[in-house]
Amino acid sequence: MNYIELEIQADSDFSEILMAELGEAGFESFVETDERLLAYIPETDFEETKITEIIGRYQEITPIVSSWKSLERKNWNEEWEKSYDPIEVNNQVRVRATFHEPNPDFRYDLLIQPKMSFGTGHHETTWLVMNEQLSLPHEGLSVMDVGCGTGILAILAHKLGATDILGFDIDEWAVENTLENFAMNGLPEEAKVFQGTIDGVATELMFGGILANINRNILLAEISKYNAHLKPGGWLVTSGFYETDQADIERCAEENGLKKVRSNTRNQWATVVFQKI
Repeated sequence: MNYIELEIQADSDFSEILMAELGEAGFESFVETDERLLAYIPETDFEETKITEIIGRYQEITPIVSSWKSLERKNWNEEWEKSYDPIEVNNQVRVRATFHEPNPDFRYDLLIQPKMSFGTGHHETTWLVMNEQLSLPHEGLSVMDVGCGTGILAILAHKLGATDILGFDIDEWAVENTLENFAMNGLPEEAKVFQGTIDGVATELMFGGILANINRNILLAEISKYNAHLKPGGWLVTSGFYETDQADIERCAEENGLKKVRSNTRNQWATVVFQKI
């Protein structure tokens, strides 16, 4: 599957609102620099008319220049290397690419080679989830990563002490990339990744922690399924939605017997941690 890279040059004050609008239009990941905003969407989901409408709403108040192109698998690495910078979380986690030198000041060094920029840490929700992971127990737990992307959250779970890891994603690139990143970060061969959804997880498998950085609609439809795989006392981290959707996520979780532990926001995106009572 190919992806569309949309490049937008606009005043940085408009980056957040443009990302929010593009997120509603189906764009799955973003890379923001001082000069431009890059947004990515599967080619099959791309509708140029939607982009024209979004940009048109803001061009009357600020200059915006945009362009887009199709990215094939063969040229993705070259594209993201042009703008990828290491990501730092709470002075403890550093996510870097293979062409960055390690920094011993950070306790957790995560190495990734993304095929696509899902979960590189640039998106607010990935940062939010990693930040929450630092305050959650992982030692000796089985952890499931829902919609694993690059596998970055599962890798951090392993570095925090999780002993059994299971990840899955509907995207072929994501599964391939996660396996590659698992190997680079020294995860054991027992760490599993498959292409599919929560319905592909064996009924008897139970987890002490579940990471679900997806989106509002999938969370609302699947929280009950996550709960069925969560051990009593286990934690569930949800993200991938806006602050305005947080109440719906909390209501759904509580209806399924989950207790809210805490929540956090970052540039209009939200994360909520729940515990199974």
